[in-house]
Formats: sequence, C-alpha cells, structure tokens
Amino acid sequence: MGALFDILGGLVLVVGTAFLLLGGLGLNRMPDVFNRIQAGTKATTLGTILTLTGIAMMHPGWALKLLLIGMFLLFSNPLSSQVLARAAERTHVHKTGRTRIDRFEQDHKGDKA
Repeated sequence: MGALFDILGGLVLVVGTAFLLLGGLGLNRMPDVFNRIQAGTKATTLGTILTLTGIAMMHPGWALKLLLIGMFLLFSNPLSSQVLARAAERTHVHKTGRTRIDRFEQDHKGDKA
C-alpha cells in the first residue's frame, strides 16, 4: 500500500510542479500587471496545493502540517493578489491595449466625483 501512495504522490507532485512551471511562464508572457497577477495567482495556488498533496501522500506523517500550510495558502494567495490588483489600479498602472473591459472602472465611475 505504501508503494501505491508513493507512486500516486509522485504523479501528483509532477502535476503540481507543471502548474507551477506554467504559472511562471504566464508571469513572463502576459502583457500587463493585471494579467500577470491572475496567471500567477491561479496557477501557483493550484500548483502549490497539488505539490503539498503529493508530499502528503508520500509522507503521511506530515499531512496535518501540510494541510495547515495549504489552508493558509488558500486564504492568503487570492487575498494578496486582489490587494496587488487594487493597488495597481489606484496608482494607474498602464493597461495593455488588448484590455477591452474594465469592470473596476465601470463599477466606480460615480466614486471619482
């Protein structure tokens, strides 16, 4: 049974690492800060959760600690990306010309008066 968990844990670990790699590639290829935040947050959150799950399958004694780390990550990573995006919007960071819809600007048109 331990060998099965080692194999499954290794596969989940590889998938998580692939998501982390794709998140890093997304940070490099996206045209502006808002797209980079989204690519980095979504891919790295899933990649890190999968990596932690793979490690927990390979080392069951660490599962509780890894679960706590994963829960902290699930709360802090989306929150930090939202704060970064809001700060970028407030400091008027340049958007790419391909950005067609700006929901933040649509929602806050009346606030600028």
